[in-house]
Amino acid sequence: MGALKPWHIAVLVVVLVLLFGAKRLPDAARSLGRSLRIIKAETKGLVDDDKGDLAEKADAQAGRQPLPPQQVQQQPAQNPPVVDPVQRSRDVI
Repeated sequence: MGALKPWHIAVLVVVLVLLFGAKRLPDAARSLGRSLRIIKAETKGLVDDDKGDLAEKADAQAGRQPLPPQQVQQQPAQNPPVVDPVQRSRDVI
């Protein structure tokens, strides 16, 4: 019950040929192979990118230096007074 026997494979092939036709099966298999090849290449690229990103981040952290202090001119803050929104709504009514 665990393994495929040769007659199982033969029945599967006959069903596929009847469903899709002998003309479309090679095209379907070719496109499936291309898709799997693309997926394999993309996953390998993602793994390589992750390894490269870690090395780049480590290099970037090592090369950092603090910014030189800048002279800031003290200007009086011109912030509007804080108004309580609840009190403001009571004033409007």
